[in-house]
Amino acid sequence: MGRARRARKIAAIAAYGGGIGAAGLGAGWGVLLGEAKIARRIVGQPFDGAPEDSGVYGAGPGDPIELLMVGDSTAKGMGADTAYQTVGAIIATAAAALAGRPVRLTNVAVVGATSPDLGGQVEQALEQVPEPDAAVIMIGANDVTGRLSRSTSVRHLADAVESLRAAGAEVVVGTCPDLGVIEPVPQPLRLIARRWSRDLAAAQTVAVIEHGGRTVSLGDLLGHEFSDSPSVMFSKDRFHPSPAGYARAASALLPSVLDALGQQSADTGRQPDRRRGEAVDPVSVAAKRAVRDPGTEVSATDVRGAERGRRGRWAVLLRRHRTPLPDPDEPGDEPSGGPGEEPVSDGAGPAVPHGPGGGAASDSQQPQADSTDAIHSSTGAQ
Repeated sequence: MGRARRARKIAAIAAYGGGIGAAGLGAGWGVLLGEAKIARRIVGQPFDGAPEDSGVYGAGPGDPIELLMVGDSTAKGMGADTAYQTVGAIIATAAAALAGRPVRLTNVAVVGATSPDLGGQVEQALEQVPEPDAAVIMIGANDVTGRLSRSTSVRHLADAVESLRAAGAEVVVGTCPDLGVIEPVPQPLRLIARRWSRDLAAAQTVAVIEHGGRTVSLGDLLGHEFSDSPSVMFSKDRFHPSPAGYARAASALLPSVLDALGQQSADTGRQPDRRRGEAVDPVSVAAKRAVRDPGTEVSATDVRGAERGRRGRWAVLLRRHRTPLPDPDEPGDEPSGGPGEEPVSDGAGPAVPHGPGGGAASDSQQPQADSTDAIHSSTGAQ
């Protein structure tokens, strides 16, 4: 069964109940656990916590834009040194600069969280912010290493997206990272983790699009950087991103968040460009392609006025142009509110004034994002 068909099946089972487990475990899972123990000895212990980045970013007239961060340790910012180096803080700063209005970031993510935890996080977030403008969800890695049923994972994610959409929020989901890129983790753990995480990411995309959100593939965005410059892109635990790594993750998510908030960019309203590998396809096909092309966005669309074809919901896959981010040495402002099937043919976003943390990332550089949270969980560290 191909990945596109598996994604459709997992999403369908999630919608109607039932479950598909980690699949084909048996004795193989014993091998996986053994390799995970080896990985734990290699990488050491995780951090005690993550910086608190909730607060108000930027300035200007008008009420603040309400932005929520939901998910696991990558959404929370474990591995960042200061509050303004997290994904949420970088996005909030950039959005505030472009909108000319402050952005209030409310981060309810929890280190070690899995998809079933999203319901509680969303409930908590909506108690604090009843009418959010946008929400970013980063989840899935711990689901893979925790052997959580993929359909269960997808069902909880779909419920979270639905609740946030009902509250009026635009939702951007950073899908499950490719866990097969963590080189200190030996085989066959990496091969197994790669298939499971990619299948989950594809199924997440199908479910999110069906429920009114959009996704950005995080995939193996940090894979090459890990081997080339691990001391730069990864934090001291060798799993969670460093501030530079989080800046790369934010640069992949930022264009989609800005578009969701109605901010104008070079990508706004443009048609997909086949030369960039972009197209309109059934959502399951777009999801499969996005898994192989980290940093791409998948969102709902229509073809000649029809939302669905015979193979499901239509979706457009875009390789968005990256919005430049400041150099790591350039200071940012800390938050004031908290401590520190019928394909159609296939953007450089405006420069953003300085936001907290991170290095510049252009379209040609293909920014790299975190793919680490889950393997940490499998080794007993979250």
